[in-house]
Parts: sequence; C-alpha cells; structure tokens
Amino acid sequence: MKGILVVNHFLKGEKFDTLHAHLTRAAAAMGIELETKTNLDLACSDEVSADFILFWDKDVNLAARLEAMGLRVFNSARAIELCDDKAKTYLALLGKVKQPKTFIAPLRFNGETPDDFIETAAEKLGLPLVFKECFGSFGEQVHLCESACEIKSQVTDNPFLLQEFIAESSGADKRLEVVGGEVVACVRRENKNDFRSNVTNGGTMTACTPTYEEKALALTACNALGLDFGGVDILDGGYVCEVNSNAHIINIMNAAGVDIAPKILEYIAGKIK
Repeated sequence: MKGILVVNHFLKGEKFDTLHAHLTRAAAAMGIELETKTNLDLACSDEVSADFILFWDKDVNLAARLEAMGLRVFNSARAIELCDDKAKTYLALLGKVKQPKTFIAPLRFNGETPDDFIETAAEKLGLPLVFKECFGSFGEQVHLCESACEIKSQVTDNPFLLQEFIAESSGADKRLEVVGGEVVACVRRENKNDFRSNVTNGGTMTACTPTYEEKALALTACNALGLDFGGVDILDGGYVCEVNSNAHIINIMNAAGVDIAPKILEYIAGKIK
C-alpha cells in the first residue's frame, strides 16, 4: 500500500519535522509506504499516483484538486475547509452541539472597521468577550477583549468573529481526539497565565477520561464536519470551542501515552481495501 503525506512547504520547524517523521515511521511499521510531498511539490503535478493521500495541511484547493483526480484524500477538502475557517466551523455545528454564543463579522471592503457591529455584539455578548480571526492555529489571533475599543484595535482586513467568554473555563479545556467515529484519546489542557489553553501559549496537558456527554459532543462535531479524524476542544460547561482537522498529535501522545498515528493509518487502510 502506498500513500502520500501532504505537508505545507512554507511551514518549517522542529515540531513539524518531528510530526511528519513520526507519521512516516508509523506507516513503515505497518508495511505502508508513505512518501512526504509538500503542497509546492504537487502544485503543478499533472499526475499523482497513490492509494491514498494523508493530507496534513490546510491547502484546501490542492486537496480538492487531488480529489478531482480520483485520489482518496483523508481528511477531505470540504472537512478541512470547514475546520480551517472558525466561522464555517461555527455555522456547520450550529444547532447540533452547544457552542459559545457567536457573531460573525460582516464582509468588509476597503479596510473599514465595522464599528456598529462591534458595539452591538459587545452589548449582546457582554464583556469581556473573545475576538478570533477566522483563520489561525495554536491560539494565534485570539484575544480576550475588555472593551469595544480593545476589540477595534484587533481588527485587520482579515475576517473575524466575536464570541461569548466562558469564564468558568478560562485557561482550560479538554482536547478529545477522534478517529473513525471513536474517541481514542483525551487530555485536559490548563494554562495558569493565559485564558487560552494552548500548549504553545504555555499550557500543560494531562491525560484524562472524558464524560459520556463530552464523547457524544466530539463525535457529533466530527460527524457534522465530515472528519475522518480530528481534535475537538470542549470547554467546561459542555461547549464545543474549536475543531481541528489535523491536530498536533505528538503533544497528545506525550501527555496521554496514546499514539494516534497508527490509529489514523489503520482507519485509512480499512477504508481503501
């Protein structure tokens, strides 16, 4: 069996290299040849030959092109697109799982700041509230704002949303990893110095056991987004906060002692036989 691991050419660093090498080793241990190619390598490829694509990137246009070429892509282009854009994630899950109350900023042109939207949203959501750019990872472009003026100071030309601050879960959440409709690992993330729980921002991870309700939330979210595998962040109080189509599984492996890589590969192998 031969697969291609697609990664981003323009994201470099030890944590990415470690993850990619780990996935490749896990595949080799299962007798799967997994060749690493970047989105740049494949950008102009007219022919791509593989039994499957393990798409560990957010280049959704490339993922969609590979699918159009007849290749099996995990996760699908559509699932990655929904997870990559926080506004689309929120809308796809609306009415299916509990989420913090959220308002998506209107489409803007010419660098205008939507002052009326910000002031109305701040009144309805209460302060402080959470400002999130729609695109970003590792807690980047996510800010806790205490006033409308502070919200306005974060606004760029990028799309954003404003979200209710769940104070009871400040600096803490649970990350549930789902593969093939099963919760395979769970960690509690805590940060004593930041409202964001991300390990990148100084948070810690410890293994924990999710409740039945939390498992159900994670499975419902992944199903609604069409994910074969993913990481679901659940705040205290049972709110789904974010969903990741390709979460950084090395941190979870180190904290929970669960290697998710072979579970993903076993799932894919079962799907393409």
